Amino acid sequence: MRECRIVSRKFEIDKSHTLEVAKAHGAYNAVKEAFARTPAEIVEIVGESGLRGKGGGGAPAGAKWSLMPQDDPRPSYLVVNCDESEPGTFKDRQIISKDPHLLIEGIILTSYAIRAHDAYIYIRGEYFQFQQILQEAIDEAYAAGILGKKVMGEEYRMDITVHRGAGAYICGEKSALLESMEGKRGHPRLKPKQKEPEWYFGNPTLVNNVETIASVPYIVKHGAEGYRMFGTEGSPGTLLFAMSGHVERPGVYEAEFGTSMMEYIEHYGGGIRGGKKLKAVIPGGASTAVLTAEEVSEAKMDYESMRAMRSALGTGGMIVMDEDTDMVEALKNLLEFYHHESCGQCTPCREGTGWSDTILERVLEGRGSSEDIDKLLELADTMDGKTICVFAPAVAIVIRSFIGKFRNEFEAKAGR
Repeated sequence: MRECRIVSRKFEIDKSHTLEVAKAHGAYNAVKEAFARTPAEIVEIVGESGLRGKGGGGAPAGAKWSLMPQDDPRPSYLVVNCDESEPGTFKDRQIISKDPHLLIEGIILTSYAIRAHDAYIYIRGEYFQFQQILQEAIDEAYAAGILGKKVMGEEYRMDITVHRGAGAYICGEKSALLESMEGKRGHPRLKPKQKEPEWYFGNPTLVNNVETIASVPYIVKHGAEGYRMFGTEGSPGTLLFAMSGHVERPGVYEAEFGTSMMEYIEHYGGGIRGGKKLKAVIPGGASTAVLTAEEVSEAKMDYESMRAMRSALGTGGMIVMDEDTDMVEALKNLLEFYHHESCGQCTPCREGTGWSDTILERVLEGRGSSEDIDKLLELADTMDGKTICVFAPAVAIVIRSFIGKFRNEFEAKAGR
């Protein structure tokens, strides 16, 4: 399997989080090249590279950047989403702890492209340790003249502020994140009828995931063609996959899109722990449809392949389960999380997640029936497509995939 190191190139270097080591290995080399081009040219390069958002949705980054106005008297903002609360996902914290200067460089380049002078990194409240590393790197960048009134001597001001969240999963949703930053309750906003930027206090704002922004320096340095050397036609480049569960070597490993899922598990994860058989994999974080071992043997890790299998690549949070896994218990674990984290704004989500959790608890306690399994599927239909954000539809997908692919286990528990 071909080794690909676009974002993780410095992860294994000692003290890679420091400015001295980062600069010795090429950090900030792309900044001068970017300033030699116009902002519109940077947006065009990113668009041609095929870079896709790496926070779950996979939308083309260039198209999203193009929505930012070029001649608007209002200030523009960049917001970097580092909430990373999806179960099974822990890749962004690797970037901010191992190579925070790569993220800072990406922020400078992206801000220049969208004509923003202020960027905010919204970081998960529980990431206090990683926030400290990130803040130290930002302080280093200010002291070195990389950030501040003149970015590396250029007539361009760039300021970065770290904003801590307060532990709400829903604030990973970009509009709820912005509501939170504005000092309001983290509730998702109604979506506009047409494509437009996000809005922070009424000003045009770009919200991108940490890894998306961290990929920009490589693209500016090597061009769109250099990035497209990896991955597939529809899913160019690489992704940091966070692998957890029943594997010998759990961790975060970068691979190009289109890599065989089974080959990835064997090569990086060392195979299934204890020599046991594979039973299932959640491929892209808890909110994606589970895959059976048979499906995994045929799966390719790219957006199009996952869509064809009626699942999703999501955030690349791969949860591997061996033959001894109780799939009813696994779903119960997920439903407890969703029940707890629903913001409660929409009735189908607020009531549906709670009711689903209660029904499955009854089944596990031996007080259920086969009708309860059908009731869970009915609730999934009620939650799907009837809420402001995709939280409830994601729960519906998870319920359907677990029951649809492992119904015999649910029937066995319900029929006791």
